[in-house]
Amino acid sequence: MGRPDTRARIQGAATVLFRRHGYSATGLKRIAAEAEAPFGSIYHFFPGGKQQLAEDMIRTSGPEYGRLVLALLDSVPDPAESLVHAFEAAAADLAAADYADACPIGTVALEVASSNEALRAATAEVFEQWVDAAARWFGRWVADPEAARSLACSMITMLEGAFMLSRAARDPEPLRVAGRSMAALLRTAVAGAGEG
Repeated sequence: MGRPDTRARIQGAATVLFRRHGYSATGLKRIAAEAEAPFGSIYHFFPGGKQQLAEDMIRTSGPEYGRLVLALLDSVPDPAESLVHAFEAAAADLAAADYADACPIGTVALEVASSNEALRAATAEVFEQWVDAAARWFGRWVADPEAARSLACSMITMLEGAFMLSRAARDPEPLRVAGRSMAALLRTAVAGAGEG
């Protein structure tokens, strides 16, 4: 298979670097070097420079990650067990990446929330897409749309928080705990709906 084109190499390098180091700590020269691309090619493909490249990364890798999480959730028939499985997979992936790669947009979202409105808005839109998609998934087992959305919000919140704790501790256990907690929340919601 041939080498990816220059634009794809730049996007790939930017995704990895922003994910690992954040927005401020990632320079365009480093992106160009990692992509094995001429520095000027970044501005050829991304005339808005670093901000446009970061926004592209958020709007591209964010939805891809959301689809990956949903695929993990759909890979196990029992919904509570699938939550445990998805969080276990996230824990294994994070440990395999030596705690450097977690959520593709979480690192940037934390950093730019109060300093860059365009990137804040892009991360907010991706998180909202994730919550919407997860609410539809939870809606298969929880008929009340408000309860399904609450579970979706809890899942995203637990995942992001567990990534932070796991990275800081260099320990996958917070992700495992979060998965078990989400499974318990879903079981409680399903049981409560059955009693109503």
